[in-house]
Amino acid sequence: MDRKKILLSGLLLGFLGVLLVRFGNPANMGICVACFIRDIAGGLGLHRAEAVQYLRPEISGFIIGAFLIALFTGEFRARGGSSPLLRFLIGMAVMIGALVFLGCPLRMVLRLAAGDLNALVGLVGFVFGIFIGVQFLKKGFSLGRNQRLHTANGFAMPLLALVLLILVVVAPAFIFFSESGPAASRAPILISLAAGLIVGIAVQRTRLCQVGCFRDLILIKDPYLLYGTIGIFMAALIMNLIFGFFKLGFVEQPVAHTDGLWNFIGLAVVGLGATLLGGCPLRQLVLSGEGDSDAAAAALGLIAGAAFSHNFGLAASPAGVSSAGQIGVLIAAAFLLIVGYVFSRSDIKVKRKGGVTREQNV
Repeated sequence: MDRKKILLSGLLLGFLGVLLVRFGNPANMGICVACFIRDIAGGLGLHRAEAVQYLRPEISGFIIGAFLIALFTGEFRARGGSSPLLRFLIGMAVMIGALVFLGCPLRMVLRLAAGDLNALVGLVGFVFGIFIGVQFLKKGFSLGRNQRLHTANGFAMPLLALVLLILVVVAPAFIFFSESGPAASRAPILISLAAGLIVGIAVQRTRLCQVGCFRDLILIKDPYLLYGTIGIFMAALIMNLIFGFFKLGFVEQPVAHTDGLWNFIGLAVVGLGATLLGGCPLRQLVLSGEGDSDAAAAALGLIAGAAFSHNFGLAASPAGVSSAGQIGVLIAAAFLLIVGYVFSRSDIKVKRKGGVTREQNV
């Protein structure tokens, strides 16, 4: 693996993550897949939290960028059929955890690079969740094998991303736009889209993934993906210092709370769920752009999880985590543990028949 390439990719993401803040995105939230998907859910009216409603162009850019480069390199392949409904539900659980922490794994790194020590607590929880997930992987965890699908299936998510992009440009009356709060802070559409396209291309070419970096380090002692995360942190730290965004400490951090226990548990749920899915939220979007319908199911689960969290008061705020949020994230954790146990049972065997490897109950 080319370590220089993934390090450069990470440096690019870190640079763009802070540059987008400079152009108008919320502080410490230049790029956050969970936050942006939450805003999209609100923009579509799936929840009515007025502060977080906007069809973030970056999300469309991630998917379309991955789609275009996969087509160009011949890596686009429509595939699916690996427990799509379960992946949808795991995606919901991951989003619940992310909104308790107030950010995805990528935002965790960007928050750390801006001096937010609450993200350091989250990082410990994140690695802990991945560690648990790796134990399931060692016991043979699998959601099943996907298979080739009709090519049209692979175009579904890129087309959906294009529709969202058209809607944010046209701004019809039935689409919601926040006038205050985090979603009211946004970079110009063209800049956001360009950054999204670049990130989508970079992640598709290098497989950069915050979950994957720790999973591979724990499971197979491979530091390749870790170089990407280091690159994100280094570039974001330098950019934050240049622009004066760096502020070391726990209190008064942008769109963050100081409840260490729930920061830990929230990202532990994200780490475990994303390990079971095979990649972080950003990686799921990129895979969906490559034609992976299973990743698309997880991405749609993220949207549903965002709507569910805000409609039922599970999402945290700078004031902390509500009782409903605490109960919700614990239920999400229990669900993921059950899935990990059931799908790594010893009676799920891999049998080779007719030259084709397949999973079946025996």
